[in-house]
Parts: sequence; structure tokens; C-alpha cells
Amino acid sequence: MLCQTEQSQLILIDIQQRLAEVMHGELKTLAINNSATLARAAGLLGIPQIVTRQYPKGLGELVADIEDTLPTDQALIDKTSFSCCGVALFIKALDNQRKQIIIAGMESHVCVLQTAHELAEQDYQVFVVEDAVCSRQPLNHHNAIERMRQTGIIITNTESVVFEWLRDARHEHFKTISQMIK
Repeated sequence: MLCQTEQSQLILIDIQQRLAEVMHGELKTLAINNSATLARAAGLLGIPQIVTRQYPKGLGELVADIEDTLPTDQALIDKTSFSCCGVALFIKALDNQRKQIIIAGMESHVCVLQTAHELAEQDYQVFVVEDAVCSRQPLNHHNAIERMRQTGIIITNTESVVFEWLRDARHEHFKTISQMIK
């Protein structure tokens, strides 16, 4: 199954300043950079984005690299539940006509995992972008990826997603998006 531009929604989960400070170094940098790439590509391609923050009073605002990629009118959904599905505003923001959910964010084994499973239970095709999610401990990240894979959630990577969205090197945004990958 491939990601399709007209079927996709991008969910950016809790990529926040204080949370990022405690993430594993290499995983954190990769996850933030790739989440920003996905957000920029989605913006160019007209793919809806939903952005959440877990308890921003305690975990802070979005990291600057993510904030800078979003349109100025991008709504942010604040939450205390670990799964995004526990928030009525999130459920309302989902486009029921777009059945593919592309997930990036923090933490792989908590909010990402719970959200992915609950969306899959609601008959969405869920894609978790492995190089755009992270956890404080690499073992927790790897465990979460394996758990999701075992339950039929599609584990993918940033380059696969954006090139599946583009489908062809003749796409009008190919050069711009391929530069983001480099």
C-alpha cells in the first residue's frame, strides 16, 4: 500500500521544546528534521495537517523547526490524553474522506503508539514514519515500532512518504521537495 496525496492526512504529535530536550540525541534530531520535511511537503501538496501539543504548560511550545514549517493559521490541538483520539477536537479535525493517516512525533511508545492503534481501530490506514518519531530510550522506540508493525500499522520512512505523494519526477513540486530531502 502506497501513500496517496489525495487520501493522506499528516498528524504531527507533540513535537515540543521540553519534551524534545529529553529525547535520545540521534533519534531526536532525525525525527525533528524529518517531521519538518513532511510538514513542508504536505503544505506544498495541500495535504491537511493536524498538530497536537501534550500539556503545553509543562512541555512547552512546539520546537522552532516545526513551528516554522506551519502556516500561520495552523490550529494546534492541546491535549492531556496520550492518544490524540481522546480529544474531541482532534476527532473533529480528522477528514473522514481521507483514510490514510501519516504520523510523525513524540514519543513512539506512548502518544504515537496509542494514537496509531486507535486510528487503525477506526478503519484508517495508518502509516508511522519511523525516522520521524522518537522516544527517550532507543529500546522503547524500537519496541513501539515492532508492536505497531505486528498489528498491521504500516511502518515507513520520510523519503518513501514524500516520493509516494509525488509519484513522478515530472510533478510540479518534485524539485522543491527533492531538495528538502538532500
